[in-house]
Amino acid sequence: METDQLKNETVKQAINALQNADKKLWFSLFTTDAKLYDDGNEVDFKQFFEKAIGHERFTTIDRVEDNGLAVYGKFHSDQWGDFKTYFRFKIEENGKINRLNIGQANY
Repeated sequence: METDQLKNETVKQAINALQNADKKLWFSLFTTDAKLYDDGNEVDFKQFFEKAIGHERFTTIDRVEDNGLAVYGKFHSDQWGDFKTYFRFKIEENGKINRLNIGQANY
């Protein structure tokens, strides 16, 4: 899967880490107190991605918005199957991601 359309370098690194099941890189891009919201519900960021990385990934990136901070595409989860999703990143001034909103997308 191509990530060339991702112009925000931090987001691109995060998506590539997810795609490559690179937990070390993934977690290094986030603040230690990063917040995760899944379909609007706050969930434990660390616990969620400890389970998800290596078992979930984008299969296509269909749209990128909000100056590269919002990524929409088709997604595969070993547990939940295939569906459209969004990842919306919030990045602090220091370059670390402090919030990620994910969920099913309708487009």
